[in-house]
Amino acid sequence: MSIDTKTAMKTARLPGEGEFTLLIVDDDDEVRTIIAEFLADSGYRVLQADGGARALALLESYPEIRMVVTDIRMPDMSGVELADLVTQRWDGLKIILISGYSDIHPGSHRFLRKPFRMHELAQAIAAELG
Repeated sequence: MSIDTKTAMKTARLPGEGEFTLLIVDDDDEVRTIIAEFLADSGYRVLQADGGARALALLESYPEIRMVVTDIRMPDMSGVELADLVTQRWDGLKIILISGYSDIHPGSHRFLRKPFRMHELAQAIAAELG
């Protein structure tokens, strides 16, 4: 995934940051870490999971999680399947789906196509948590 680090470093904090815990789910360690570091630097509390099963375990353990940002294509369960489970179990939890594939149909969830710029992710998060 291409990351625009210059934009990431220049992005100002948005209102409400620091009040929210986010869960980043991606089987690609590098992508997940870059996103998590950017969001932590932006003032969010960030947890990471390398797949759907780990994400569900973290959601059970950390009820303060307000949003899940998840890749769609992962080996143990897709991000869409994860989003469906999350929506059923945790009312009001926000979801953003991300993917580099063009044949994705994210349904009713907000979607960002990889590669995206970090300010686009920040704006999507602010809009969902707004």
